[in-house]
Amino acid sequence: MLVLSGCKSIGAVSGAAVGIATGAGTTNPLVGYVAAVSTQAAVDALVDYIARKRQQGEQDEIAALVGRLAIGETAAWKIEHDIPIDNEHGELTVAGVIENALAPCREVVFSVIDGETADAPRGVFVTTACSQAGVWKWAQAEPSAYRWGFLH
Repeated sequence: MLVLSGCKSIGAVSGAAVGIATGAGTTNPLVGYVAAVSTQAAVDALVDYIARKRQQGEQDEIAALVGRLAIGETAAWKIEHDIPIDNEHGELTVAGVIENALAPCREVVFSVIDGETADAPRGVFVTTACSQAGVWKWAQAEPSAYRWGFLH
């Protein structure tokens, strides 16, 4: 996500370019301002959507692996995005079971390694995955870690 975090400024740059061009073309600064703000909002929303879909792919990859492991078992996970940027990997361990009447759930401890080098940034996180109609899914709406920065 490190590379994608730089995309947050693309909305401001796009908005400024469109605003200047529109304001100069119409000779009306108000029209340029409205075009700039609208463009920035649209580009920012698109960047956020792409980041959420990439994050969902990572979460789905982890959750699917959780469903295949026994309690206490550890395995490596990896995501390979269509656009090969920020392909992260790590390990996960199924730490426990959460018994409830709605769905079988498991507590998971997982690491995220952002890169292939020995000094690549890494973090360790805890989450919950639950089975929903036989498919294991990430059960938390918003992890509270900087690693998932697009949701903050």
